[in-house]
This record gives sequence, C-alpha cells and structure tokens, in this order.
Amino acid sequence: MTRAKRLPGLQRRWSLVPLALGCVLLNASCTNPQPRTGPPGAAPAQAPPSINSLLPRDVSDRAGWAMDIRDSFKALNIPATRENACAVIAVIEQESGFRVDPVIPDLGAIAWHEIDARASEAGVPRALVHAALDLRSSDGRTYGERIRAARTEKQLNDIYEDFIGQVPLGRRLFSGWNPIHTRGPMQVNVAFAARFQAVEPYPFATTRDIPDELFTRRGSLYFGIAHLLAYQAPYDRYLFRFADYNAGQYASRNAAFQRAVAVASGEPLTADGALLPHDSRAQGAGSTELVLDGLAGRLHLSDAEIHAALEQGTMQGFGETALYRRVFALAERRAGRRLPRAVVPQIRLRGPKIERALTTDWYAHRVNGRFERCVRG
Repeated sequence: MTRAKRLPGLQRRWSLVPLALGCVLLNASCTNPQPRTGPPGAAPAQAPPSINSLLPRDVSDRAGWAMDIRDSFKALNIPATRENACAVIAVIEQESGFRVDPVIPDLGAIAWHEIDARASEAGVPRALVHAALDLRSSDGRTYGERIRAARTEKQLNDIYEDFIGQVPLGRRLFSGWNPIHTRGPMQVNVAFAARFQAVEPYPFATTRDIPDELFTRRGSLYFGIAHLLAYQAPYDRYLFRFADYNAGQYASRNAAFQRAVAVASGEPLTADGALLPHDSRAQGAGSTELVLDGLAGRLHLSDAEIHAALEQGTMQGFGETALYRRVFALAERRAGRRLPRAVVPQIRLRGPKIERALTTDWYAHRVNGRFERCVRG
C-alpha cells in the first residue's frame, strides 16, 4: 500500500480511498487500539508544567488548547509531563499548525482530479459521474460547485453527507463510503477512533457521533493523544512514537523485527513495519511471512504458528510471542551483537498533494525536532 499524508501535516501511511461520487480525501491507516497504558515513566513527583506555557507563541485560545490537552491526559491516565505535553504539541504543530479545521490548498481541484481518476479505474464514464454531481444540493449550488469551492475536510464531509441524504437511495447505497478518513487538528483516523472508543468509551459529554466529534478540537486531541501515547512499546525515544503516528502503532517495533528477520535469514527485506499485507483481500503470504516460512525449521515453528504470531503485529503482545523472541535470538547469534528493538520504518509517502520525496523518516525527525525545541524551552 502506498503511503501519503495531507498537507500541511503528514501523519501515518496515507492512500486515496474510493470516492462516493463527489468527495475525496486521503486515508490514514489505523491500528487496533490498546488498553489505556501510556508511555514509559512514572508520573512526576513535582507539579506538572503549565501546558499553556509550552504552546507556540502565535497560538490563539491558548487556554482552550491547554485545557483540552490536560483533560485528555487525565481521561487517558497519561502523566502530564513536559515531555508528553511537548510530544502532543509537536504533532499538532506538524499536522495542522493548531488549526481545528485546516485549509488545504487547491483541495477542490485535487478532489475533481481524483474523482475522474477513480471513475476511470472503476470503468464508470466520466460524463455520468459529472452528471450526478451536477445535481442541485441543499444550499442551491450543485455538488460539483461545492466540491470546487471546498477548502477543508469538514466542508467535503458536509458535501458527502448532503449527497447521500438527498440522492435517492444515497444512504442505502453509499453509507460507510465517506472518504473523509482523518479529521481535526491531530488528523485522527476515523476507524482508529471508533475502535478505541469501543475499548475505552469516550469520556466527554457530546451530542455528536464519534466521526463528527473528531472535527472538534477536544475530540481530535483526545483520540490523537490516545494514538500517540496510550500504548506500551519498547521505545527509549519519542522519535519512534512519532514514526508510529505516521506509520501505525508498533510500526517502529515491527520494522526492527523485520531487520532482525533479514539478518537471521540473509534475505533482503524492507523494514516498513507491516508484518502482513495491508490489503485484506491480498492472496497468499506477504514478503515478511515468506522469509519467515523459510526459517520455520530453525525457529522450530510451523507456518501456521508464524502466521498466528504475525496477526498480533498491531498489538503489544507480538513482542511476547515465541516468533519475536526466537527471531531476535537467531539474528543476534548471527550478528554477534544486540540488535535494536525499534527503528524508524522505511516508508515513502505518496499522494497527489506531495510534490517531493517525503518519507516516514522525514516525518518522524521533523516532529522530533519540534519536540526537542519544546522540551528545551
């Protein structure tokens, strides 16, 4: 799967999703949420720093941003340390520049380009798609006119909701097809938020459903902080959490595991953090599993046991499997040294809004630079 992220910020691997006859945005991958655990380290003995004082100088409504960050820390049982606060601030600054509904340059033109591209891929005549979008919407403009004028995700989402509500059988035919998969100042993936909410019920009163709540500052911060910090991983640097925010929880751990697989087997393997194919419809084993199957005898594991372990790749428990332990033991015997348990995944970010070579490594180090400046004050 290709990865791409919307500007002004880049999050985890992004790829364009099918269009529901008129809307388009970029999709971020999601992972299975973990129980509330938080990053390593105990709560500070001293009073936590003022989050307000850590925010960039040009942020408006500083008290509101600080309150929502602080309330999310409390709800998620995450210590409000200077480092944790700066990690969140660095991600927000990268993803949206502290704008709740960030403007995306040329969004309307990008949307139309992707509509035409998806219609072509699906074998649907472009004229038919354009005719559907030439229908009048609830505000008097055609859907096409509104798409051309759209500047934010919220506006495109509203167009989609209007479209499926007004077009005959629209909701029955297109329910669940909303292409707006990431939302708010932390650009949180809708699917991640829904899964996390199923494990940890949303703690704040709201009249909105979870997807709409992500368009709010409070909702996006709560679920974004959960994605960034509310899981345990073998990381000694926040850099790897920033990489995971772009590539998916545990991607840095998994990339280190893939490096170990390559060392143990002597076979080349891209350390992208994806232990199984991204596309659930893919047939057969992925590259990591194929290399591991070749090591099955030396690992004293069956192909079925290897696959079952890889299925835990988005969870903390993968690091406790026999596969994980035996691969590292085999690789370290061959290398003659201890191998790292976390590396930044090798992922090239792709998408219509990305005009230069960007990678998860670029994203992680860019956010980490913001983080370090914040910590230093």
